[in-house]
Amino acid sequence: MDKMNLIVVFGGVSSEHSISCISAASILRNTDTEKYHIYPVGITKGGSWLLYESDDYDSMEDGSWETSGKTVPAVLSPDRSTHGLLVLRESGVERIYADCVFPVLHGVGGEDGTLQGLLELAHIPYVGPGVAASACSMDKSLTKIIVEQEGVRQAAFYLARRAAFEADASAVCIAAEEKLGSYPVFVKPCCEGSSVGVSKAVDRDTLQQGLAEAFRYDEKVLVEEFIDGHEIEVAVLGNDQPTASVAGEIAPSQEFYTFEAKYVDGTSGLYIPAHISDSAMEKVREAAVRVYTALGCKGLSRVDFFCTYADDEIVFNEINTLPGFTSISMYPKLQEYMGLSYSKLIDRLIALAKERYDG
Repeated sequence: MDKMNLIVVFGGVSSEHSISCISAASILRNTDTEKYHIYPVGITKGGSWLLYESDDYDSMEDGSWETSGKTVPAVLSPDRSTHGLLVLRESGVERIYADCVFPVLHGVGGEDGTLQGLLELAHIPYVGPGVAASACSMDKSLTKIIVEQEGVRQAAFYLARRAAFEADASAVCIAAEEKLGSYPVFVKPCCEGSSVGVSKAVDRDTLQQGLAEAFRYDEKVLVEEFIDGHEIEVAVLGNDQPTASVAGEIAPSQEFYTFEAKYVDGTSGLYIPAHISDSAMEKVREAAVRVYTALGCKGLSRVDFFCTYADDEIVFNEINTLPGFTSISMYPKLQEYMGLSYSKLIDRLIALAKERYDG
C-alpha cells in the first residue's frame, strides 16, 4: 500500500502555542512511519508558517525547532489544484500533495474554525470537526446556547463584555452577583482553552480581579456558577455514529485544574474510570454524545462535565474539539482504556477524516 502524505500543523498564534507543540510532538512520535510520509508544519507565535524537516521532536517541545536551521517557509494553499503545501525553497516552489491534514492546534487560529475554513477551501481531508462546529465549540457562550437548546444541564452563567466592564466594572460585578446568587464563581474567557485566564472568585474584589485578567484574553467572559462535584471528561470519537468512552476523572493538585496542573507540574491525578456511580457513568456518556451531536462535531472531541457529590447530577462544563494530546492528556488515555492504542487512534482519526471527505 502506498504511504499517505500526512501534514501535521502545530504551534499557532494563540496563548496555547507551547501546548500545541508538545501535543504535536507526542502525535508525531506515535504515528506509524510505515503508513505515512509525515510533514510537520509549524506556525510561529508571529504567524509564520515553516516546514520542519527533522524528526527531532524534542526541539518542538522546547521551542528550539524554529532556530534549528531545519525549517523552510511553506504555506497551505487554498487552491484546490494545489491540494496541499507550497514549500518556498531558494531553488523554487515545491508542491507537496496532502492526503490529510492533522491540525494539532489549540485555541484561536486553529481550533476556532479558521484553519478548518482554509482546508475546506482547499478541499483537503482534515482531522476533527468542521468550521461551524469548531467555531461554536470554541466560543463558550455559543456553546452554552446550543447545549441549552439540547436540554443538557449546565452551570448557570453570566456573560460579561469588555466594553461594559471598562465603562463600569462594579456594575458588571453586581449584575453577575444578581444572576448567580452566591460565591464562589468561576471566571473564564469565552474563547480560550487550557484554563488560560481562568480564576475562581470568592467575593466581589476577586471577581473584579478575575474579570480584569480574563479580559486580557477575550472581549467576552463567562462568570459561572460553582458546581461542587467530580471533574470528569469523556472522549467522543466518530462521525455520524459517534461513541463515548468511559469518563475519566481529574483530581486537581491545585484548587482547580489550572494551566500549571494540566501541563507544567503534572501532579494532578487522572482516574480511569472516574470515581462515580454506574448510573452516573451511563448518563454522562449519553450526555457527551448528545452535546457532540448537537454541536455538529466530527472526528473527535473531549466533552467535560461535573458529577455532583450531593446527588450524582451530571452538569456539562465545556467541549474541546482538539483536546490535548500530550503524554499526560486525558483523551488518548481514555481511548487507550477503551482498547485503542495511541498509534491506532491516530490511524482512526485519519480514517474518519477521509470518510467525511469521501462522503
